[in-house]
Amino acid sequence: MSTVLITGANRGIGLELTRQYADAGWTVIATCRKPIAPGELATLPGDIQVHGLDVTDHRQVARLADELSATAIDLLINNAGVYGERNSAHQGIDYTDWEQAFRVNAMAPVKVVECFLPHLRAGSGKMIATVSSVLASIAESSPNSASYAYRTSKCAVNMAMHVLAGELRPDGIAVILLHPGWVRTDMGGADAAIDARTSVSGIRKLLDGAGLAESGRLFAYDGREIPW
Repeated sequence: MSTVLITGANRGIGLELTRQYADAGWTVIATCRKPIAPGELATLPGDIQVHGLDVTDHRQVARLADELSATAIDLLINNAGVYGERNSAHQGIDYTDWEQAFRVNAMAPVKVVECFLPHLRAGSGKMIATVSSVLASIAESSPNSASYAYRTSKCAVNMAMHVLAGELRPDGIAVILLHPGWVRTDMGGADAAIDARTSVSGIRKLLDGAGLAESGRLFAYDGREIPW
């Protein structure tokens, strides 16, 4: 039986990832900041283990990794993220908010990988997937929607994972970046183009076929590679 660890698993894309992997027979280690009130996550059937985790608290990340030291992990999905301030121009930026976006979106995924690397080495799947966005692509995204915190922090995690891909290649661990699409979630809003089920079905198909040849690259949920 395969095991996946998913951060930010209590809503949106993370919740749907948990649902679909559990339905497929995987053991799911689902993390969220408030495990005493996980909402719909608590009602999902399957082999789902819910753990509290604030990904920006490095001591919590290290402690959970230690608690799960005997658990081999085949797939680690860095899904937890924040959008940050939805500013349309540079005037009046909330720099504290911007810093928090970097902590959640760019720094935390690296820390999670650092702490759970022994678990990945012990697994058979040997894959890390990190949710990014086409909005982080300099090549493809429009400059007209500022959203400085989100776009720059996702651009930063792209580079961090690109570097990790090279570092972990000798271990046979693939590092895949994901654009989930514009998804109808709390973050994406009600007018988004696709639902979470469509996004996650595409993500799972993509990851099932990915390996070291795709490591360090950014792909959309529909399999299209995105230059960044």
